[in-house]
Amino acid sequence: MVENDTIQETYMIIAGDTVPRKSIDLDEVILLRKLKFSNNEDRRQYLILRRKTRKVYPYAKLASERLLELNSRLEEIKSKSARKRYTRIVQDYIEDQFSAELKKLTHTEGQILVKLIHRQTGTTAFNLIRNLKSGWRAFWYNTTASLFDISLKEEYDPKNNQEDFLIEDILQRSFQSDILEPQATALDFKYIELTNKWREDNKKINKRS
Repeated sequence: MVENDTIQETYMIIAGDTVPRKSIDLDEVILLRKLKFSNNEDRRQYLILRRKTRKVYPYAKLASERLLELNSRLEEIKSKSARKRYTRIVQDYIEDQFSAELKKLTHTEGQILVKLIHRQTGTTAFNLIRNLKSGWRAFWYNTTASLFDISLKEEYDPKNNQEDFLIEDILQRSFQSDILEPQATALDFKYIELTNKWREDNKKINKRS
């Protein structure tokens, strides 16, 4: 007696090949909790931070991409003159596109910019600049640190700095709403774990007060 095999296997065509799959890989979806504020002042401060974060994020994203690209490309160029020429090309591009806008940033916006560069590269702005040629370094200082008196060594630390966590929260909500173009962090943290951490920390603070 031959029993009928009732197990069904799903087949998918991947790159022209038919392969059996028991599941379909889906992109991770983060479910964001509804925002809650203790008072109107907290809400107002969050909205101010959101406006500043959304303003500087595109600059941070582009700057991190160009800085990493520049460092990577310079490692491949052996000729000193060619390295200098390539550095000047990238520098001119950034200046033409964003110099005027960067000079309009406030002190707080400039510091958020530095933090977001650390978020996206895993390296502080100070260390990135230190490894670049003098021409690029001069441009960066002239358009950011020298104007704002900000710390280029500032790190993005949403695990221990609540404002940084709020910035991350703003980014995640902006990514989901298609307001900002997503860029994965180079740092080692998970947004959901941070959400739970800060939620519990705030509960403890409220109980003591």
